[in-house]
Amino acid sequence: MLILKNLPALQPYEAIWVQMRDFTHSRTPENPLVDEIWFLEHEPVYTQGQAGKPEHILANPAHIPIVQSDRGGQVTYHGPGQLMIYLLLNLKHYGFDAKSYVQFLEKAIITVLNQRYGITGFTQENAPGVYIHYPIAGACPLVKKIASIGIRVRKNFSYHGICLNISSDLTPFDNINPCGHSGLTMAQLSDFDQTKCLTVSQVKQDFTHYFQEVLKHV
Repeated sequence: MLILKNLPALQPYEAIWVQMRDFTHSRTPENPLVDEIWFLEHEPVYTQGQAGKPEHILANPAHIPIVQSDRGGQVTYHGPGQLMIYLLLNLKHYGFDAKSYVQFLEKAIITVLNQRYGITGFTQENAPGVYIHYPIAGACPLVKKIASIGIRVRKNFSYHGICLNISSDLTPFDNINPCGHSGLTMAQLSDFDQTKCLTVSQVKQDFTHYFQEVLKHV
């Protein structure tokens, strides 16, 4: 059984992190609990992964809170206009190990971007997440990152997950090396939205439908 939860308003990162961790730590093979997927937006925050290096935070003129997290990866930014998808899954039930699970998340993002928005996403070796070719008039397109992935797996149970840029202020990314990569720039769905009507809620529904359909067949 899979429960999908839409968390209201803007959620503080640390409070949600504690809830995810507590939920996961309470799961055992004898008491696996029901899998859940949480959809939400965060208040502005920089998060460092377990091996996050402080030198990847170049500046912080807006005094955005910095949280040392237990997910994988380096530093990233979360804030309004981004869709966070936290998947609290029993990976053994779905036949995933950590590597195939990350690949599954990347495929989910690429599929939804392509089928719902006509955007071609792709992956890069040794750099988890989803990237796009960003068109530049009169020049070769740039490679930009549109979605980040950071996970934690404890005894075959996952938490953390996906961050997809939709209609956010991307300025805070200018003050870090996103995911530890100098010169990496970010894109978002609204860059490709001709109607200017795209909402986080709409994209959330697309991913809700995707995970409901796919995970029940895994």
